[in-house]
Amino acid sequence: MPGYVLTCCSTADMPYEYFQKRNIPFVCFHYNMDGNDYLDDLGQTMSFEEFYGRIAAGAMPTTSQVNVGEVISFFEPYLKDGKDILHISLSTGLSGAYNSACIAREELLLKYPGQKILIVDSLGASSGYGLLTAAAADMRDKGATLEDVYSWVEENKLNVHHWFFSTNLTHYKRGGRISVTSAAIGTLLNICPLLNMSYDGKLIPWTKIRGKNHVITEIVHMMEVHVQNGTEYSGKCFISNSACYDDARKVADLIEEKFLHLDGPVMINSVGTVIGAHTGPGTVALFFFGDKRKD
Repeated sequence: MPGYVLTCCSTADMPYEYFQKRNIPFVCFHYNMDGNDYLDDLGQTMSFEEFYGRIAAGAMPTTSQVNVGEVISFFEPYLKDGKDILHISLSTGLSGAYNSACIAREELLLKYPGQKILIVDSLGASSGYGLLTAAAADMRDKGATLEDVYSWVEENKLNVHHWFFSTNLTHYKRGGRISVTSAAIGTLLNICPLLNMSYDGKLIPWTKIRGKNHVITEIVHMMEVHVQNGTEYSGKCFISNSACYDDARKVADLIEEKFLHLDGPVMINSVGTVIGAHTGPGTVALFFFGDKRKD
């Protein structure tokens, strides 16, 4: 067994069972819905079906990141056991969780001066952040050192592509992210926004596409344009969805038809409660290793 532990945040949006099987502990973000506080614990406290059903019925959840004290409580048991830590955090373009982890590290190293705590800003989110973490776990399991995994993740994190589309503008309108007029026109014209993740880890609009079938085709085309080794791509591909599995499945089917050398079938996950509090239902996100994201 390695002398270090690989950890991440719940916003990596992989199944709870996956993190358990891969031995990747995670620290939970939080959300508030209808006046009650919940942990973003990957569907354990509240199922994704209930969560998105309540949003569809009008609920507007709010979210909060992991604070310094929570990170300290999360890290310290591993340090007490003599383990070093490699922690991969949600993008600084979306959250202050990375800064919380860095402050916690400085406090803990005063108490455990002989140990190492390495923190990575993933510059990613949802199952794209999960894809990066999974690759780090693969290296760990093959015997790579803490420093080697850290260096690889830092060098390759901008190669993880994030492409998102939404077929439901209702939640964007409720949250004030788009105007009532834009939402009405977009819905009338069946507009599906296509977005991606920038080099500095921010979610940015790419284009607007009319019709679900067209945006599904376009998101797969973006993979063809940017993926490593083109149709010979032999890495993993993850998809996350917010209560629109059938749309995600259509994207996965097209990818599996075009890319015959994938490392296993496309994994389809749920967008978690914290990311989903901002997207609402109807979002499909595609993640793969490709060319480096640039300014």
